[in-house]
Amino acid sequence: MKVKYNTFGSLSNNCYLIIDEKTNYSALVDCRVWNEKMKNLIGDTELKYILLTHGHFDHIGGVKEVKDKYGAEIVISAEDEEMLRNPIKSLAAFSSAQSAQSADIIVDDGDVITLGNTEIKVLKTPGHTKGGLCYIAGDSLFTGDTLFCCSCGRTDFPGGSGSEMLESLRRLRALDGDYKVYPGHEDISTLDFERKNNPYMNM
Repeated sequence: MKVKYNTFGSLSNNCYLIIDEKTNYSALVDCRVWNEKMKNLIGDTELKYILLTHGHFDHIGGVKEVKDKYGAEIVISAEDEEMLRNPIKSLAAFSSAQSAQSADIIVDDGDVITLGNTEIKVLKTPGHTKGGLCYIAGDSLFTGDTLFCCSCGRTDFPGGSGSEMLESLRRLRALDGDYKVYPGHEDISTLDFERKNNPYMNM
């Protein structure tokens, strides 16, 4: 398994491509926009899934176009699924247009998505939104807007909760071993570094 990534849009969203090297199957973690840069990120891999960490517009803005082009299945939590169709709930109504789309796969805590020989585990981590998710693949942890380098996601949007965010961060802190942390914004980190240096993980 390998991970490629690039940053997209005015909010500097990190989008990641998980590639199962034996099969060349891939999964895109969050999809800010469809453009040439995103096309180059996906490259010649066979895109199977679009794994959404949550339903805010800056993480789903390119979902319809990417699905239409590659036939990839859209994966999201039940709590955030309506954001794919509702620009008020996704916050797109306040900043940009949104193309309505439905989910193909609704996941819950503990579910596993199989990508060729790679298993991707779903962790439910509410706080930024009610249906926030993290994904674990190998030694990689994709944290969306839950865990950032030395910080965490905002909790003041509709559906956000400070207490749920702290509980989610405690859950990540308690994971066994170290992981490379791939957040939805800002710098890549490691879980050990965040355990030691992130004040929100130690509240």
